Amino acid sequence: MAEKARPKRADARRNEKTLLDAAAAVFVASGVDAPVRDIAAKAGVGMGTIYRHFPTRADLIIAVYRHQVEACAEAGPYLLATSESPHVALARWIDRFVDFLVTKHGLAGVLQSDNAGFEGLHAYFLDRLLPVCTELLDAAAAAGEIRGDLKAYELMRGVGNLCVGAENDPDYDARRLVGLLIAGLRA
Repeated sequence: MAEKARPKRADARRNEKTLLDAAAAVFVASGVDAPVRDIAAKAGVGMGTIYRHFPTRADLIIAVYRHQVEACAEAGPYLLATSESPHVALARWIDRFVDFLVTKHGLAGVLQSDNAGFEGLHAYFLDRLLPVCTELLDAAAAAGEIRGDLKAYELMRGVGNLCVGAENDPDYDARRLVGLLIAGLRA
């Protein structure tokens, strides 16, 4: 009989979040090939701590990616509950989604590598974020703020396409174009 994995203690979850946030920040600044010592320094831990939790760079990259997908997914319901309107919640969520997309320095290439660990990440991304985007779109449409014929996949794909190359071109403002797209959804 297999034992159930015990949930992590609150302090262990906080430490892991700190480590993943630090790794994400270093990846944004220096790309996914940044030295592990830079991540350890940013997190305030030893390199052994990182390797104990994430034995390979691929393990760390996957964990950071999943951590950021979860943060984006969790933001949707929170923004819907706390924003002035569903359209404002949608716009704020899309801003976070844009941040997620344009700060993946080198991640796209790594995700397309031959590493088997990366295969399910795109499906995970869609499984977690499509329902959140759908909820936000449905709420804004039900409030009469936006047209009701747009699907979450179409919006996320459009936003993604507007973000392509933004990290390499300082004259290209993906956020401005995405803002125009979201404003154009108004009913």
